[in-house]
Amino acid sequence: MATTKVGWCLCELLRYPEAIYVVYTGDVNVSGQQILEGAFRRFNISLTHPVKFVFLRKRYLVEDSLYPHFTLLGQSLGSIFLGWEALMQCVPDVYIDSMGYAFTLPLFKYLGGCRIGSYVHYPTISTDMLSVVKNQNVGFNNAAFITRNPFLSKVKLIYYYLFAFIYGLVGSCSDVVMVNSSWTLNHILSLWKVGNCTNIVYPPCDVQTFLDIPLHEKKTTPGHLLVSIGQFRPEKNHPLQIKAFAKLLNKKVAGSLPSLKLVLIGGCRNQDDELRVNQLRKLSEDLGVQENVEFKINIPFDELKTYLSEATIGLHTMWNEHFGIGVVECMAAGTIILAHNSGGPKLDIVVPHEGEITGFLAESEEGYAETMAHILSMSEEKRLQIRSSARASVSRFSDQEFELAFLSSVESLFK
Repeated sequence: MATTKVGWCLCELLRYPEAIYVVYTGDVNVSGQQILEGAFRRFNISLTHPVKFVFLRKRYLVEDSLYPHFTLLGQSLGSIFLGWEALMQCVPDVYIDSMGYAFTLPLFKYLGGCRIGSYVHYPTISTDMLSVVKNQNVGFNNAAFITRNPFLSKVKLIYYYLFAFIYGLVGSCSDVVMVNSSWTLNHILSLWKVGNCTNIVYPPCDVQTFLDIPLHEKKTTPGHLLVSIGQFRPEKNHPLQIKAFAKLLNKKVAGSLPSLKLVLIGGCRNQDDELRVNQLRKLSEDLGVQENVEFKINIPFDELKTYLSEATIGLHTMWNEHFGIGVVECMAAGTIILAHNSGGPKLDIVVPHEGEITGFLAESEEGYAETMAHILSMSEEKRLQIRSSARASVSRFSDQEFELAFLSSVESLFK
């Protein structure tokens, strides 16, 4: 296992009295007690039974910075060495991977003799990634110099097809597969081809935390607040939010919309993320909207809740987000969500509830700007109706629902 929120929830939910629970971790500079305290701080999870930590020193082999080219292959091969180190220290009876290290599965199954469970947040490669390269589209994982060169595009496409084939082979070693959304399910069924043991288990979202936020709009400040929640990573596509917001402000000049402010809330993991934030600030200045755009970096949870309680619209712009916990949190908090028309938000989250709409979807700058203008032009009563439907719909993503679906899925591994 590994220490994602799902990984910790797995540890918390598995309560077989005779079992010994082992967590493989690369956090070699901290103690097991410090790791447990971190899980409680970050996820509010406190384990009721003891766990044993196995500390791995080869985690650097799966860092993407080690592989500037052929990153997928490099990280996957690196995970095999990391998995071998883990197996040499402890051979479990049941191995559940929640970190996406699919290339470790054959090791544990055929050399360790383990029963294998996989929780897949996001396939390492997807048919959408193949389409981007095949159509020579520029993306955060498909550089412009490749798209401009037909030969390099062909080479990369062959590399992706070969990798997808091998990824399917290693993934098919799983005895139980859990995926976090319909989007992920479609890709895993296509690649791993183990439909008989694959189920959707939505990730645990702490929706209860947001239910104390009143649904009625607050008027502590004039105008409307728009918020975005998400790490400042390239795939989150924050520039689209700022460009669409600039278009909305241009519409406002010609219309009668009240004062508007966009607040981008997110975490910065490293220097690259900080550079990205500076580039977004520069974009705001270039578009002349810097007075209406704020950045809130690594803020406390209580401050996040305050922003959500005052926001009218929650923005999400990532193409093919596998699930979208931030989208669920916005809906639980009572903001009207405007998400990207793809992936988990489209297929699982922003869907009608008892015949009522729960939010909106868009794709282009113009589409986002028009939809924001539409939401802001609605009556308070209409917005309240959407907020209520959205909040009612997200109960299916609660911790309790995750517990039921997860325990039902993994039961066969422990027989």
